[in-house]
Amino acid sequence: MSDDRRRLVGHEDGTHPDWEPVIGLEMHVELDTQTKMFCGCAVTRGDDPNLHTCPVCLAHPGALPVVNRRAVEYAARIALALNCTVRPRSVFHRKNYFYPDLPKAYQISQYDEPLATAGWFDYWVDGERLRCRINRVHMEEDAAKLIHAGGETGRIAGSDYSMVDFNRSGTPLIEIVTEPDIPSPEAAREFLQQLRATVMELGVSECTMEEGQVRWDANMSVRPAGSDALGTRTELKNMNSFRYLQQALDAEIPRQIALLEAGETIEQETLHFDPDTGITTPLRSKEEAHDYRYFPDPDLVPLEIDPAWVEELRATQPELPAARVERFMRQYGLSRADASVLAPTGALAGFYEEVVAAGAAAKAAANWTMGEYLAHLNAAGLEVGHGHVTAERLARLVMLVEDGTVSTSAAKEVFARMIEERAEPGEVVERHGLGQISDSAELEAIVAEVVAASPSQVEQYRGGKQQVLGFFVGRVMKATGGRANPQLVNELLRRTLDA
Repeated sequence: MSDDRRRLVGHEDGTHPDWEPVIGLEMHVELDTQTKMFCGCAVTRGDDPNLHTCPVCLAHPGALPVVNRRAVEYAARIALALNCTVRPRSVFHRKNYFYPDLPKAYQISQYDEPLATAGWFDYWVDGERLRCRINRVHMEEDAAKLIHAGGETGRIAGSDYSMVDFNRSGTPLIEIVTEPDIPSPEAAREFLQQLRATVMELGVSECTMEEGQVRWDANMSVRPAGSDALGTRTELKNMNSFRYLQQALDAEIPRQIALLEAGETIEQETLHFDPDTGITTPLRSKEEAHDYRYFPDPDLVPLEIDPAWVEELRATQPELPAARVERFMRQYGLSRADASVLAPTGALAGFYEEVVAAGAAAKAAANWTMGEYLAHLNAAGLEVGHGHVTAERLARLVMLVEDGTVSTSAAKEVFARMIEERAEPGEVVERHGLGQISDSAELEAIVAEVVAASPSQVEQYRGGKQQVLGFFVGRVMKATGGRANPQLVNELLRRTLDA
């Protein structure tokens, strides 16, 4: 954005004191059922094109769709996690417009009688709890996959031809539609990250963004600060990157503000965001519901759901990330920041709780799990719970630090060596002499040498610069290879320097 344009629409930090954005989100999730939404074809990834098809998903005349019961269960679990009311009756509609990747030329979806409505989802942004109302959760089928080929860019505009793979056609989808309650691009990103973690914890979808299992649209407008009215909205379509979503909103907000402040109007349209240029450009005018000519699918009877079955699902819901964060804070005394790192995924949360159950102090276990352990997983490309560092081994290392056997800095070397040598932490300490030095006489001699070698720092300390103590601590730690007992070192240094 040019400097002139930023001065027009807001402050240098990107805020716009006279205007506020209003954002609503739509999240599309492919469900991990074994078969498609309305037929028995397998749902797979990576297979040869057009391998998993049948008369139903290829729309042959006379082929009748049948609703996938597991997809209904998974959709209902998502709706319950979002505090929605699962309706006892919902209807599948035909959504009509030209789909080059759906041979029926319409999509089976839900319109005015969706599976679930009227929910809410709480999420956190910079330590503040925000609530977003959920308008609806409805079911539909996914389209096939178009592959644009030839030309220079591989995109539609630069392609010589397009190919279609019908393997994905008919995959069960749910769409989560929010109310326009999201106040900023940052909040939109946090909302989607925390919502995705919740859906993954339910075990109904892996939500792999690279494979298109989760995608989102953003509808946004701006209005004068403090107003309750909604402005004309634009839509950003089919995004599968949190970063690109935030960048797209960061680009679209000042564009709309600049138009309004220039006395122009906002066109209701669907936009494309180019992350290379950081610019949003129009794709088409935004459709309204009547453009799709919805009508109930005559081949599908209304979906009747027994309320007792819904209560059975509610009773078997897993612990969700938001509830686990609160429990970790309450049970282990963790800060919200720490709990929010450890609790979102069941695998990491379970590993941490195993470390604590093996005897490690809760806070120290959290620090080591979030620090050295996660860094090791990332560097080695391992999943949580895999590799040589088990929860029990990490707990034994943490306890060696807690009981003073090794210092924190030496423990980091122990951690690295136990991975390299595939050894127990105690074996590494003994083999490499990494035990903490807590002998007063030995440390007094080292302290005396360090103090004698630094007369100018001694003068600064005695002149009132207490922070110089850290310099001496660092020198002692270096002289001992990080093995000195930090508390004892501080005591000896103060005694020597204050004498």
